[in-house]
Amino acid sequence: MLVTFFKSIFLYILVLIVMRLMGKREIGQLQPFELAISIMIADLATIPMTDIGIPLQNGIVPILGLLVMDLAISLINMKSTFARKIICGKPSILIYRGKIDEKVLKKERFTINELEERLRGSSIVNISEVEYAILETNGQVSIIQKSDKRNTKPEDFGIMPEYEGITYDLVLDGKVMNENLKKIGKNYEWLVKELKKFKMKPEETLIATIDGKGEFFCQKKDEN
Repeated sequence: MLVTFFKSIFLYILVLIVMRLMGKREIGQLQPFELAISIMIADLATIPMTDIGIPLQNGIVPILGLLVMDLAISLINMKSTFARKIICGKPSILIYRGKIDEKVLKKERFTINELEERLRGSSIVNISEVEYAILETNGQVSIIQKSDKRNTKPEDFGIMPEYEGITYDLVLDGKVMNENLKKIGKNYEWLVKELKKFKMKPEETLIATIDGKGEFFCQKKDEN
């Protein structure tokens, strides 16, 4: 029983490390070869985990082999556009200049209902608003609306908005993010001084942030 327990923990850690080395993409964004490798890794990990008689290396070696395969294919994809087309395929245009391409739909085994479902997922309820709909190699559908249906942007009115930058976390659950303080050119003493204005200390702070405009936000931990 203990053997199975410790083998499960070890294989979980191994699979977690392998998946992190493979990259940060979500399941819905995986290329076909990445999804296939992910499924195979999950299956291989369960074999020595459930059967005590199977040596641990029978699961470790194939998993590491698949990791090497994934890294090799990713490298080939980066170096060769021809190989990329073979391995990952190429995007298909489902709607071209406002017109649904039935031939492409049939080729990709994509129904009108599925297309409408994807459009609704992009907050588009009327198919007449779409100029282009592109089926990407990872299965996602990218939507480009007609110019008169798109959301307006400040530049449409000749407005140049102020630079916003990104928001940095300075304190999370009482822990000071010293690295972020360095990025904005501030120090611990400055943080203490800012929090003191709100009658709190860093260790009492649930969250404290600062955005690109220099606006400071903080919230105190619940006393309970």
